[in-house]
Amino acid sequence: MNETLHTMDETSDIDLLHEIGSRMAAADPFHEVLERVIQMVTAAVRCDSCFIYVLERDRLVMRASKNPHEDVVDRLVVGMGQGVTGWVAEHKQTVALPARAWTDPRFARFENLPEDRFEAFLAVPILCRGKLVGAINMQHREPHSHSRREIKLITMIGYLVGAEVELARMEYEKSQLADQLETRKVMERAKGILQRELNIDEEAAYLTLQKQSRQKRKPLREIAEAIILMDDLKRGRK
Repeated sequence: MNETLHTMDETSDIDLLHEIGSRMAAADPFHEVLERVIQMVTAAVRCDSCFIYVLERDRLVMRASKNPHEDVVDRLVVGMGQGVTGWVAEHKQTVALPARAWTDPRFARFENLPEDRFEAFLAVPILCRGKLVGAINMQHREPHSHSRREIKLITMIGYLVGAEVELARMEYEKSQLADQLETRKVMERAKGILQRELNIDEEAAYLTLQKQSRQKRKPLREIAEAIILMDDLKRGRK
């Protein structure tokens, strides 16, 4: 019976690794890639929580979560060496804590994370050619002794998805920079229109945009685009 179970585990592992390999070349958006990693990890080892942290400018940013965490995903930042996650990232080593994870001297609590009270904790680095890309965290509400198979499997996933996560991160960062540049252009044009139409200086034009944004509860760029559209329509009628 043990041999049968062992064979089933091996088959399951091979299927999972095949799934990872078949998706390595997929050019999916950044957050979709991370969500897929979450699905792979939680399919490999059942858990109550799973986070993906990505290295960005010498800090780790939580970019994906198994559980809904709109208040912290893309916002929570962990420094290198901070907490268990930061330690794993800094040393590029796996850490498995079977119970009372919060008693580990490396543990650090974060606000708005109920998972900090979970018992078991497994963290593995995400690597690409030896370079740190991020970290995967898995947690269990109850004590859980991670088997050698579980640790090796999740660690292997961290190695295999590293290149895909890094490529997706670079594309995402490039897209964000392009979007910021376009937003800056839109803002400058909208301020110019307000300066001309209201006979005010640049600072006053920006404050006007801010005021409209607060009153209408819409992003600054959306207000700026509306001003540009109205100006285009106005000029088109002349």
